[in-house]
Amino acid sequence: MSNLRFAGRVLSIVAGLLACLPLHYLWKLFGKPSPWPRRFLGWVGRSAGLRARSVGTPLERNVLFVANHLSWLDIMILAGATGTAFVSRDDVGRWPVIGWLSDMNNTVYVDRSNKRAVHGQVDTLRNALAAGQPVALFPEGTTDGGTNVLPFRASLLSALFPPMPGLKVQPVAIDYGAAGADIAWTGEEGAGANARRVLSRRGNVPVTLHFLEPLDPAELSDRKALAHASRDAIVAALGPSARAPDRL
Repeated sequence: MSNLRFAGRVLSIVAGLLACLPLHYLWKLFGKPSPWPRRFLGWVGRSAGLRARSVGTPLERNVLFVANHLSWLDIMILAGATGTAFVSRDDVGRWPVIGWLSDMNNTVYVDRSNKRAVHGQVDTLRNALAAGQPVALFPEGTTDGGTNVLPFRASLLSALFPPMPGLKVQPVAIDYGAAGADIAWTGEEGAGANARRVLSRRGNVPVTLHFLEPLDPAELSDRKALAHASRDAIVAALGPSARAPDRL
């Protein structure tokens, strides 16, 4: 039965891609912003068995969403709910199919392995935000924390300083409830093995997106204060047990 569930969900994802691609290119042909990458990513999440609901109101423009990170499914849920682009490792852009889909969703690529390139990456993110489109960042930088929220890396939040007029940071708490430990993708499991396991799960997974009170970078002293305030808001929404020990 798990093999049948896996095959059925993969076929559903492929069918969604085949339906959305022509419409995406049709929108682009007429010079219109395409809603189809967002709809496809949301479809992937639904095909994987996720049943998402939102609490609170996501900002539509001039916003950097910052969220906790458990799984590749986080991208599907958040994109489906908001239409946001994402900040991702630059190597993702070279992955077969995934890189192509990431490009269609206006992904902002950064090289986190090269600390000397941080300034240029900050400029790239700042330029993307200046265009008005929502962008999402997972400041933990990894899913290895599982259901715990690791300390946020503040380096890319430098893009918010000096503050840009009208731009807000909106923390988002992604809560898979009791299924979180099973959904979480840690470094102990390969990407293919995790995808197969998640897509083979029985039943659906309720997940809640908590869109929390936006933060104004102009009211905070620096990127580290912004990182702490964002993480504290997310942990408060998820509960104290979600807080992982701070890095030394």
